[in-house]
Amino acid sequence: MNDHTPVKLTVLDLAAMKERHEPIVMVTAYDYPMARIADGAGVDAVLVGDSIGNNVLGFDSTLPVTMDEIATHTRAVSRAATRAFVVGDMPFMSYQPSTRDAVLNAGRLMSEGSADAVKLEGGARSVEAVRAIVGAGIPVMGHIGLTPQSASALGGYKVQGRAAAQARALFDDALALEAAGVFALVLEAIPSLLAAEITQRSGMPTIGIGAGPQCDGQVLVMHDMFGLSDRPPRFAKQYFDMRAAFEAGFKAYRDDVKSGAFPSERHSFKMSDEEASKLALLSLAGTV
Repeated sequence: MNDHTPVKLTVLDLAAMKERHEPIVMVTAYDYPMARIADGAGVDAVLVGDSIGNNVLGFDSTLPVTMDEIATHTRAVSRAATRAFVVGDMPFMSYQPSTRDAVLNAGRLMSEGSADAVKLEGGARSVEAVRAIVGAGIPVMGHIGLTPQSASALGGYKVQGRAAAQARALFDDALALEAAGVFALVLEAIPSLLAAEITQRSGMPTIGIGAGPQCDGQVLVMHDMFGLSDRPPRFAKQYFDMRAAFEAGFKAYRDDVKSGAFPSERHSFKMSDEEASKLALLSLAGTV
């Protein structure tokens, strides 16, 4: 390994970042080109989220996403990430039915997807699955607050933990998951005061998404960042309008084809005069 080869980040590296108060930068990506760009830009972790359902596969929720789909996309992202830590999201019903299902499906993301860790949603209700997966030697990232897989039970895509009792329950969920062995915890759409308390009171890194600035790191969905989401959440920040850029490119291409400007001579291939003459003779011979 030479001095220019990136060093792949690990669970221990993320823990050390919390210790030295270095913010962890995480994004979602679902394919090789975007993961390669994110990795080259220096992000610390890439999540292959089940949000692929909404953002790539055309579903209106994350629920229809399958293990096969997540495993395939995680494998593509893992091939691109030479430095960034890769987390594969466990889709709906891949871990809820039994601890056996949880371990086998987590194992698929590690073996087929080459993930560095898996993520699953839920607090106390997911503790048994977390323990079983961690017991099998697989790192687990937790996820509490607004958990999209159970959005129906939560009353929709709403901020969680505004009421003191609910906030206390989420705090207890965080401690229960830490005790079960998660190495990090995603906090989604919860009050910043609660996120700060969980971050200060736990030894695991917290990754916020709509949870305020005092988490140990932040994660954003790539499509929200670049203007590609139809309905981006309020907590997302758009860094570039790729939708407008793509639309302009497609329209310019359409106009060029319609007008005959594309393809031009420089986009076409030629034959030598000698071979062109041979072709002409062959064409004539074929008409006899």
